[in-house]
Amino acid sequence: MNEPSPALNGEPANGLEWFGREVEAALAHKGVSQRQLADATGYKEPYVSKVKKGKALPSPQFADGCDRFFNTSGFFARLLVRISQHGHPEWFVPYLELEEKAAQVLDFSPFLVMGVLQIPEYAEALFRAAHPRDPNDVITRKVAARLQRRTVLERPDPPLLWIVLDESCLRREVGGREVMRHQVEHLLSEAQTPNVTVQVLPYDSGAPPAAEAFTLLTFDDDDTAPVLYSEAQGLGRVIDSASVVATGTDRYERLRADALSPEKSLRALRMAIKEYAQ
Repeated sequence: MNEPSPALNGEPANGLEWFGREVEAALAHKGVSQRQLADATGYKEPYVSKVKKGKALPSPQFADGCDRFFNTSGFFARLLVRISQHGHPEWFVPYLELEEKAAQVLDFSPFLVMGVLQIPEYAEALFRAAHPRDPNDVITRKVAARLQRRTVLERPDPPLLWIVLDESCLRREVGGREVMRHQVEHLLSEAQTPNVTVQVLPYDSGAPPAAEAFTLLTFDDDDTAPVLYSEAQGLGRVIDSASVVATGTDRYERLRADALSPEKSLRALRMAIKEYAQ
């Protein structure tokens, strides 16, 4: 079988929808059912259905299984890599590739909620503020790309995500009070899952050990050294210098020490929700 043709009407803004369309087209071309694809790839039919409808990010193993079943010479594996990067600026792609493999994601957010934990309305408000001249379809594409990052937390072996969140992230009304209430509710929900820990750094903790956002990534693979990701003025870079990573790790440990405990942080989130609900 030849590789499926590109999605109709150009690339969908949502990469999950793009992959799903190609699976649906390949099923129709081969004249088989999604149950047969499920049996061939070792996945359950509801999972295949979600992928086909653009409701779930396919795993690399599923993409490889599709290539074997449809005899598409790596098309679905390459497409998965492409949609994982779709809609993100080129300089951000190296970080995304590392984030997908990380065992731990340690983030300090001094002003805004980390992208992987943003709700659609919050993300949209940020993009509209930063890019006021962008048309609606471009904003929609950027929001979809950001939300797609959530799938890193939905994989079978998600990383440990630990976030030190400055109190200003809870007080800055991005998108208005209603949006903020839903955003903090989402933070609270995620913070109560086994692989996510949130610590709030309160105003009264004094001068922080770091003033800019940064993220540390660590890996189970002994051949992959920890890295630090830093971003400023719309540009970011991944740094693997041992000394820079060591300094970042030291600062992160001091941030965690200055922040509220995870349990007290949950109370702070609940309090913020009550305040926004009034």
